[in-house]
Amino acid sequence: MDYYGFWQMLLEEISAAPKNAQRRIVTFHDPRMYAGALSQWKSLKTKTPGLRQVQVSTLIRAFFVPVSGAERLMDRYAGSLCIEEDHRIQVHSLSADKSSSAAIPWGVKAIHAPQAWSRSTGVHVKIGVIDTGVDFRHPDLKHTLASGVNLLNRGMMPLDDNGHGTHIAGTLAAAGGTRGMMGVAPRALLYPVKAFDHSGSAYVSDIVLGIDWCVQNKIDIINMSFGMKTRSKALHDVVIKAYRAGIAIIASSGNDGKRGGDYPARYPETIAVGALDRRQRVAAFSNRGPYIDAYGPGEGIPSCWLREGYKEMSGTSMATSHVTGAAALLLALRPGLTPRELKQLLRRTATPVRLRKGQRRAALGGGAADALRLLRAGARARRAGSGSGSGAVAKTAAASQA
Repeated sequence: MDYYGFWQMLLEEISAAPKNAQRRIVTFHDPRMYAGALSQWKSLKTKTPGLRQVQVSTLIRAFFVPVSGAERLMDRYAGSLCIEEDHRIQVHSLSADKSSSAAIPWGVKAIHAPQAWSRSTGVHVKIGVIDTGVDFRHPDLKHTLASGVNLLNRGMMPLDDNGHGTHIAGTLAAAGGTRGMMGVAPRALLYPVKAFDHSGSAYVSDIVLGIDWCVQNKIDIINMSFGMKTRSKALHDVVIKAYRAGIAIIASSGNDGKRGGDYPARYPETIAVGALDRRQRVAAFSNRGPYIDAYGPGEGIPSCWLREGYKEMSGTSMATSHVTGAAALLLALRPGLTPRELKQLLRRTATPVRLRKGQRRAALGGGAADALRLLRAGARARRAGSGSGSGAVAKTAAASQA
């Protein structure tokens, strides 16, 4: 392959593209060809400003390039490359509701997290929160936050300019004690990965880079409260890579109120989450279906907000943070669990949801997540000898599953 010619062609496309051009994801089938293209890019970008706009994911052998079309590339290198549109992807929350706070929000109580805290508080579990960032000044979050990364501006902290990420972080691991709010896993460690802008929008490439960062930094669980209607090969590829690295990805199903749902929750390697209302029914807005692994509280959820405040929000985003928190409680006790084992335990320990008129239980998928039942089942499985061993051994096992 003529790597110099490849980059010259791409540079011409980048130069001709309008300022806000749609991006493309270029993935190499052959690792050796990718290595050659990467080496050439590194040597050219120092003296070619246009190529500095290109981003890289070595995990899935991809380049993210700001070009509107790629027909010439496909014609020249057909069979060697996969080129797909870099789609936009949105957070899964409905419009923000009234300001509201509670020491222990109803959703945290509903999954029986307080009863589980005598067994586990999620200590030392590393949760990657790919979202809009976090309010680092919030008093209920300051003891649970690691530095994370800002993918939109690598020189800045992952500060939240939307509110969604701060809300998710509060449900996951707020540790305000008697003066503030408590999340599901108050001693877990949150790593904010800012991939979404102030409007709650990101590109698939931002999510790929976020998961790539989490794999490189040995995160234990990734919370992904967002989705899109379109399949993406690049997104699925990086989800598979994380799965094989032993990282559980917990993803929201979407708020269309339909059977079916959004990606990445639809991928079999993720743990898919739907939302419940206060009556333990599937929320009217929640997507549903047999692929759902667990449902979590998602209606009128009070949590942390910007400027050290609190707010109620609804959505499968909120449900997902409850399920991720419950998973963190279990992983603190069972650090060797693989993503597959975690999914099985979540499904097995979920409780039946209340049915609306005309609903069939089998059509809904999993049941309501229950942190206490999850920990008890995890402890029984450990005594029985399943899933024992070090985290390193288990992660090796996870790599051989998929």
